[in-house]
Amino acid sequence: MLVSKKEIEVRYAETDQMGVVYHANYLIWMEVGRTKLIQDLGFSYAEMEKEGVISPVVDLQVRYKKPLTYGDTVTVHTWIEEYNGFKVAYGYEMYTPQGELALQAVSNHVCVKKDTFKPIQIRKAYPEWHKAYEKAKKQA
Repeated sequence: MLVSKKEIEVRYAETDQMGVVYHANYLIWMEVGRTKLIQDLGFSYAEMEKEGVISPVVDLQVRYKKPLTYGDTVTVHTWIEEYNGFKVAYGYEMYTPQGELALQAVSNHVCVKKDTFKPIQIRKAYPEWHKAYEKAKKQA
């Protein structure tokens, strides 16, 4: 299983009145993690979008464990939790600078045609991505 890692410095604008990272900012960091994972596999999500294909989130599960604050550096770990040729479940863990688990999450995605939102099968439309995802995914 391939685990991609990305460090992100928490900016002041990402915190709330309590001085901790506002919960929705973790979703942005998940996107950063997914993009890094796709790059680590040798592909570009931006290129897929240019071809008229997007990958919306269809389900999201998040567990917040420890707060992150301004000035912290969060380490985002991202992997392919499940993949069946059609739907992808990405797994995430985010860690504090001390190495403590701050967040666990899974986001589920499908690929669709941008103009119609008609689902497509990754294994047929992008056979190289399919092979890479099969090889990199978490084994049961």
